[in-house]
Amino acid sequence: MKYVDFRKFTDEHGAMPVYLFEGEEVYFHEKGEALLRSRFVTDTTLDYATFEGGALKGEKIKDLLDAVSAFPFLSEKRLVKVTEFYPSEKDFERYLKDFLENAPKDGILLIMNVGKGKAGTAALSKAKGVTFVDCGKSDEETIKKWIYLTAKKAGVYVDGMTSGLLAAYCGYDMARVSKETEKLLFCCEAEELTRITDEMVETHVAPASEYKNYELTNAVSRKNYGEFVKIMQEFTVKSADFLAVLSMLASHFRTLYEVGMSKGSDKEVAAQLGMKEFAVKKSREQAAKFTGEQLFALYSRLYDAVSKVKCGELTPPSALKTVTAGIFFENL
Repeated sequence: MKYVDFRKFTDEHGAMPVYLFEGEEVYFHEKGEALLRSRFVTDTTLDYATFEGGALKGEKIKDLLDAVSAFPFLSEKRLVKVTEFYPSEKDFERYLKDFLENAPKDGILLIMNVGKGKAGTAALSKAKGVTFVDCGKSDEETIKKWIYLTAKKAGVYVDGMTSGLLAAYCGYDMARVSKETEKLLFCCEAEELTRITDEMVETHVAPASEYKNYELTNAVSRKNYGEFVKIMQEFTVKSADFLAVLSMLASHFRTLYEVGMSKGSDKEVAAQLGMKEFAVKKSREQAAKFTGEQLFALYSRLYDAVSKVKCGELTPPSALKTVTAGIFFENL
């Protein structure tokens, strides 16, 4: 299941004997553990234990299983967490398979892995007896759903468009989405409001650099000189480093060109370019606003400007002015 459905699943089914939280969104790991601890563990001193998965090989795995099998003292369940646990297929068959299928009902084994493990490691997500919670980088729809459900729980309404704007402003980073949603709900409570609006997001949430890149790309595609200059001023005031801004833009448009020219699914392109699948999806949306020739020309002009700064032919501010003039007053 996706993490966004985890709370509802727990409400309906109670505690499962074995969980695997897998994926790079550490925010979900932390929230999932906090939920299980708050509901099922009264005394964390006696009924909670942690292990490092890297130290559990062969016979050592028995220490983990013994800890899970111990009867809880003062709590409803005994919770044992193990992080980055990637047992080999051999160790899985010898020590884990039967245990996972017949795990003790008074304990909770919580496995938290950022990755999936290398070749030759057991596929825990498919193992019988394991409740799998997908904590991978959330897509836009999942984040919007999370915002909507969190606001609804607080008695506040937020529609899909506003949820999408908040997600974009936060760079689709769940840790920041959580903090900013909490802040907006606090504003609603303080001002006795029952709805989060676009205006509230724009007023109270600072856009992430990823969103600024998105706005900047839109300004270039629409040939909106005023908007482009406004965003560039925000970048340069924030960093006070014109060369860094030029380099960032060159990298951004190179990525759009590479993604736009790549064939295959988002997942395949992500693997080829070493990117996240969601980042490929968003980059493709932006790249579609240009032709391949336009993207290559934009990247080439920015790369040339960076090179001239490094060679001493142009100062960073002059290079930025040259690039801006080329984008808006020449036929790119």
